[in-house]
Amino acid sequence: MSALPIPSPFHPRTAALCQSLLWKDWAGYHAVRSYGSYHEREYFAIRHSAGLQDVTPLFKYEVRGPDAVEFLSRVMVRNIAKLRVGQVTYCCWCDEEGKLLDDGTVSRLEEDRFRVTAAEPSLWWFHRNRRGFDVSIDDSTGKLAVLSLQGPQSREILKRATDADLDGLGFFRLTPGRFDGFEATITRTGYSGDLGYEIWVPNEHALGLWDVLTDAGGPFGMLPNGLDALDMARVEAGFIMNGVDYYSANHCLIESRKSTPYESGLGWTVNLKREPFIGQAALRAEKRAGPVRRFVGLEIDWDETAVLFERLGLPPEIHGSAWRGSVPVYNASGLQVGYATSGSWSPILKKNLALATVMAPHGKVGEELRIEVTVEYVRHRVRATVRRKPFFDPERKRA
Repeated sequence: MSALPIPSPFHPRTAALCQSLLWKDWAGYHAVRSYGSYHEREYFAIRHSAGLQDVTPLFKYEVRGPDAVEFLSRVMVRNIAKLRVGQVTYCCWCDEEGKLLDDGTVSRLEEDRFRVTAAEPSLWWFHRNRRGFDVSIDDSTGKLAVLSLQGPQSREILKRATDADLDGLGFFRLTPGRFDGFEATITRTGYSGDLGYEIWVPNEHALGLWDVLTDAGGPFGMLPNGLDALDMARVEAGFIMNGVDYYSANHCLIESRKSTPYESGLGWTVNLKREPFIGQAALRAEKRAGPVRRFVGLEIDWDETAVLFERLGLPPEIHGSAWRGSVPVYNASGLQVGYATSGSWSPILKKNLALATVMAPHGKVGEELRIEVTVEYVRHRVRATVRRKPFFDPERKRA
């Protein structure tokens, strides 16, 4: 791949619409941060109508062969053997010490054909562990274009663009669909925590897919959305992010920076009682002893924050977009017990939210902690109450 970002197959459309000229490098591709001068409009489209986003930069791998099930069950912490044709599952994979390498999805397209998505390049890891399995692994990242259609009107919009049975498509299921002269794969998945779909097509049909969805979505107020709006939505959904809320063990120079699925809120994806898989022994030991850390959701007290600004004669100030960084978290006694790694003001919930890692004795829902807030160069601590994740969880997401 080029040292400079390259355009995705949707670039002729996204570039023409990106009035803000705000772009970033996502996995080697040009990716829009915000189409307009402020991203809140795109966020509200996701939450009240629908947002359309180019998510082609996701790393994608096609796994085929008689041993595809056994291979994937070996490298994933989840038992892929339970996945039926037409199903998608969210999972993660670890090294031999049970430390997180990455997270993503696995779709069972056919009996012996799967598609894996990842946040970072993982082909080397899969090839390293394929010895003894009759399986082929191909990188389809540069061959498949993907659009994410997220929001309460996404189903109705998609119905007007394809012949697929969307009323019968369950949460984390997939179906083929015919659009305007081409076929696509539709998965009921996404990163917004809302009703949503992802549509997968070969590159040559990318512009046709964009156009047909834009035409269908216009009457519903659908807007293209960039990464800034999605970041706000994923914080509300409580979704963890590689390179932000945890780091792949491949990139960690010290052990304390590594995480396990249990420490990162992904313990529910681990199936321990089955055939051996990579990291199983370490994860079994951790399960018995209990994790050292927890991944939690925090609600930062608005009144306490506002008072700090009021004392200086200033209106309260919060981040205008989702933030990423390391912010200390303390217990009631003033001892640092963890750190927040990302957060956002939630326009729909009217709450100041954060995602954090704290030491295991802490983090029970309802516990009152303290988080560091800086006002006019002076550091303060305000109440941050542990809340259940996801913060935003509409019934329509699964209905």
